[in-house]
Amino acid sequence: MKRVPGFLLGLLFLFAWLTTVAAQDQSATHTPPKVLTITREFVKPGRSGSIHEKSESAFVQALSHAKWPTHYLALDSLSGRPRSLFLTGYDSFEAWEKDVQATEKNSTLMAALDRASMADGDLLSDIDMGAFRYSEEYSLRSAVDIPRMRYFEISVFHIRSGRHREWDDLVKLVMAAYEKIPDVHWATYEAVYGQMGSEYLVFTPMKSASEIDKESAQDKQFEAAMGEEGLKKLGELEAAAVESTQTNLFAFNPKMSYISDEWVKADPDFWKPKSAGSAAPKKAEEKQEKK
Repeated sequence: MKRVPGFLLGLLFLFAWLTTVAAQDQSATHTPPKVLTITREFVKPGRSGSIHEKSESAFVQALSHAKWPTHYLALDSLSGRPRSLFLTGYDSFEAWEKDVQATEKNSTLMAALDRASMADGDLLSDIDMGAFRYSEEYSLRSAVDIPRMRYFEISVFHIRSGRHREWDDLVKLVMAAYEKIPDVHWATYEAVYGQMGSEYLVFTPMKSASEIDKESAQDKQFEAAMGEEGLKKLGELEAAAVESTQTNLFAFNPKMSYISDEWVKADPDFWKPKSAGSAAPKKAEEKQEKK
């Protein structure tokens, strides 16, 4: 295989994955929210896993008890620093504001969230938050059946100051090539608040890790679509526009997510699995009825 620019290899890893999404019922697809808020919790060594899940369950219980209409998806890092991400989507920044204001006015909910925050804080080494705007022009076939996904590859692109034209040319060059290859999907968000400089996030959802193994199969397709001149141009744009990139893998965590009934119905075995304890009484009742 001909050697390609390092950034191109990164793009292949970020953007291209073979997935069964296209074969699924398209009526089940979900369009990315226009505004995305992300809270990152960096967990202390030895405090992740079930310990953190138990702490986070207090937030889920508080919101469930209040029947709160705004939901969020929790992710756990499988690479990089141990951390959890909490993603909340809104139709607009105004909708985000109204959600915050409504929460503050609900004294019962606020008290429960404050108690949960104090307990959860003991497990964390750091926390930060950011707000991002969906970039439709930099996304490709982004409507997918998210409730049936299990992982996100999330990549962060830091753009050099004054180099947005080169970045725009770079992304459109890549998109033009991938438009010729079916079953490729990604969603891009631009940082608005909470980040230093110009930053873009690229989300690539996956149903299983086997899709990572299949990514390399598209390398030759991409190179053929780009052509030799296109690959050369891509390397030049990378050097001019991109200051740094990083890619990490995250797994969906149903125990720490506060999701809608629609998501639960899409895949109840994953989002709300029945425990062995809950099944036991039912079996006992069945036996009693037979007697």
